[in-house]
Amino acid sequence: MTRETIRKEGTDLAVRANMPDYDTARRTFSWDTARRLLDGLPQGKGLNIAHEAVDRHAGGSRADKVALRFLDQSFASTDISYRQLGALTNRFANLLRSLGVGRHDRVFALTGRIPALYITALGALKNGSVFCPLFSAFGPHPIRQRLELGDARVLVTTGSLFDGKVAKLLNSLPELDVIIVDSYGSDARSGQLLDFDEALAAASEHFDIGPTDPEDMALIHFTSGTTGPPKAAVHVHEAVMAHLTTGSTALDLHPDDVLWCTADPGWVTGTSYGIITPLVHGLTSIIDGGTFDSERWYRILEAERVTVWYTGPTALRVLMRSGTDVAGRFDLSTLRFAASVGEALGREAVLWGEEALGQPIHDNWWQTETGAIMIANFAATDIRPGSMGRPVPGIEAAILARGEDGRARVRDGQVTVVDQADCEGELALRPGWPSMFRTYLHDQADYHACFAGGWYLTGDIARRDADGYFWFVGRADDVIKSSGHLISPFEVEDVLMEHPAVVEVGVIGRPDPIAGEIVKAFVTVAPGRTPDDQLRLELIGWGRSRLGAVMAPKEIIFEQHLPKTNSGKIMHRVLRARDLGVPEGNPDEL
Repeated sequence: MTRETIRKEGTDLAVRANMPDYDTARRTFSWDTARRLLDGLPQGKGLNIAHEAVDRHAGGSRADKVALRFLDQSFASTDISYRQLGALTNRFANLLRSLGVGRHDRVFALTGRIPALYITALGALKNGSVFCPLFSAFGPHPIRQRLELGDARVLVTTGSLFDGKVAKLLNSLPELDVIIVDSYGSDARSGQLLDFDEALAAASEHFDIGPTDPEDMALIHFTSGTTGPPKAAVHVHEAVMAHLTTGSTALDLHPDDVLWCTADPGWVTGTSYGIITPLVHGLTSIIDGGTFDSERWYRILEAERVTVWYTGPTALRVLMRSGTDVAGRFDLSTLRFAASVGEALGREAVLWGEEALGQPIHDNWWQTETGAIMIANFAATDIRPGSMGRPVPGIEAAILARGEDGRARVRDGQVTVVDQADCEGELALRPGWPSMFRTYLHDQADYHACFAGGWYLTGDIARRDADGYFWFVGRADDVIKSSGHLISPFEVEDVLMEHPAVVEVGVIGRPDPIAGEIVKAFVTVAPGRTPDDQLRLELIGWGRSRLGAVMAPKEIIFEQHLPKTNSGKIMHRVLRARDLGVPEGNPDEL
């Protein structure tokens, strides 16, 4: 099959790529060698993410280098050096210890992109606690679900988020016994709340990280499926090895780079590549707290002299719509590598990057469960526009033959690897990389179901071409990808069903040129209720108030006869087919 290729071989790169020869790198790579690139804790006490990200730089030649640069809406900046970050995170670790919060206790953060979030993440890891980020745009329902599932002991949030979303949940969260609020004001505090700045100032800035086994729990990221509530994917301190190596190979990070990862830290990308990876590499990381706008983003790229930019397809599509003439008004000459993740990027965006930025966008693929980039387009290798790329060194990927349900066919615990090029099947990875999730918290059965025949089953359908490039086809389940966020139809349906006018509901993703997909709900109303515009607006408001703007349905269609299987399950595939005006297929299949 002939495919368009952007040739990189022989290109005069402004900075020599870390991985000039892909085949050699894959052949010679070992995780044992990668482990030796990390410091490890003093006196052989193990491996701790926060030590690798902060303390080894705070006590070395990079101590006074800017680690984090925060930009507000007016572009005013606040800088935190590695030395300062070391002291601040020490204070937070001591604060946790003084509150009786210890190893493996869950510390949640529900904030925007503010210093308190980053201090919380790294200070919790120093203390041996587990950091659990939440997306600040979540409504009360998904917040409560995740706090319950993650066994939240501590929550760090802001005054506005506490008042607007958290306060009403407290009676249903008896195990949440510490709430630390940033920028709240002493006049509004009660004995139940601690002021972040005051509590931090009262703690010592000297802290020794205790022994940390590489397999100790470090991070919990929440993922969603279509047949149940969110799952809590557990990651360990050893994951930092993958953050270090993929930062070098997939993002081509160099010691003097300025990285801007636009992903919100409430999601796995924003934590793995917006917090941990740039700090492990000793870089300066740009953090924008302002509202998205095309000119604003170009101005940041220019003014902050960003060299590596990691963003998402939704933002890129908006920039594409603004036209290349907008990009042309800014000096983007320092930008040498741009990458995207979150959903399939598509050919047009890759090529647009060459025209607007002077270089293609490098798509890559990974999941919450993988913890780090697994498949990527690299700085010095050819790009097939529309492809996810090829596996990073240390990762073995394959296409597995599918059964009738669309997932990998498993017989007697075994699977079949498809060797023929351009055949579609379930994308699978050979387990063993350091950032692979270790379990789903409280859900061992679903965790074990992710593995068969010596492979991790990703749930994504893909194909591999004759040259080893992987191409995304679609998800095997019904998860909706909207603006880079994974949204579970089950969660949306669950909330809409709470409304007294709703009898049944089916939720799908409708294709959208900007967001990728938007949430669309098909609702059967209760007898005596009129399915009119007034009720439609009421249901949209109901969803927004409980789920937040990202997860709530944007469209509601009243449908009194939802398609179902013989067992009574709503057929999301048929809903999608009807919505798109395409054949519905076998009505007995999900």
